Amino acid sequence: MTDVTVSKIFPSDKLNQAKVTQLLEDAGIKRDRNLDYTCGIFEDDGNLIATGSLFTNSLRCFAICKRYSGEALLNTLITHLITVQFERGNSHLFVYTKPDTSKFFKDLGFYPIAEIPQLVTFMENRKSGFAHYLKNLQKEGLNPTKSAAIVMNANPFTLGHLYLVEKAAAENELLHLFMVSEDSSLIPFSVRKELIKKATAHLDNLIYHETGPYLIGQASFPSYFQEDEESVILSQAQLDANIFSQIAKTLQISRRYLGDEPNSLVTNHYNAVLAEYLPEHGIECLIIPRKHHKGKLISASTVRQYIKEGNLEAIQDLVPQSTYDFLTSEAAKDIINHIQSQDNVIHY
Repeated sequence: MTDVTVSKIFPSDKLNQAKVTQLLEDAGIKRDRNLDYTCGIFEDDGNLIATGSLFTNSLRCFAICKRYSGEALLNTLITHLITVQFERGNSHLFVYTKPDTSKFFKDLGFYPIAEIPQLVTFMENRKSGFAHYLKNLQKEGLNPTKSAAIVMNANPFTLGHLYLVEKAAAENELLHLFMVSEDSSLIPFSVRKELIKKATAHLDNLIYHETGPYLIGQASFPSYFQEDEESVILSQAQLDANIFSQIAKTLQISRRYLGDEPNSLVTNHYNAVLAEYLPEHGIECLIIPRKHHKGKLISASTVRQYIKEGNLEAIQDLVPQSTYDFLTSEAAKDIINHIQSQDNVIHY
């Protein structure tokens, strides 16, 4: 097949979007929940024979009709998607793929960051991208013998988060606080970062780090080649543990603190994987019970639910004063409206 054309498939194009879903299913792939660009290659009669998609700076959801498996259409799709990313201003690109197909992406200039055998390979298009990230982390602070870490999204930052940070800071000479910097949460990273730093400003043994694209949240982790939700959680947790162990080695981190979440199946699975994997790499894993208020767990999900219901007064006992002051200010108006427009703000 020669002179193929790659066409953008708009979200409003229900007919061709349905063809995309069907082609993915034929290839044993579930359509990812998070896509912001989809394209396809069509035969003259309108039959879809290849598709690929994007989400932020990652490439996702590739499928080729079996009749054209030897036609190098995947190469054409990826070339098109990389061009679209460059036009968006994204030059640092990522792909999650099955280990048995990672060689193809290596041939196209992608390099492995971490791999979980038989589950997932995480790759980027910069040979020294992750190494450069690790080098920059070293510049942000030298490490005493007793060094710990917390990775948090803080959507928004609550008294539960503060309790975890204060406990870890009190028990260690130095605490590395990694802030999930991807912008897929209801509260933008720039705001989350500011709220974290304001509420923890009284602690003098913290070093703040942005996770960049390496330690990511649930929204950005792909689900399309996983068999079920539990496999998705398992894959992400193992990948996170693999990457974090490399970070910990670089910064000489000997402990990682996690907050438990009795009401969250996802968090429980995630914590269980980290608790098993990290000690194998010399990292103590401490799961700390959640802080309570009036017999109820303090969680960011509860805060978001109160915001959705318009009950801002109820959050005052659940968040630091700096978080409350922001959420009740004029500057937070658009964020409040955005949260209140959501169908569901509880993440399980």
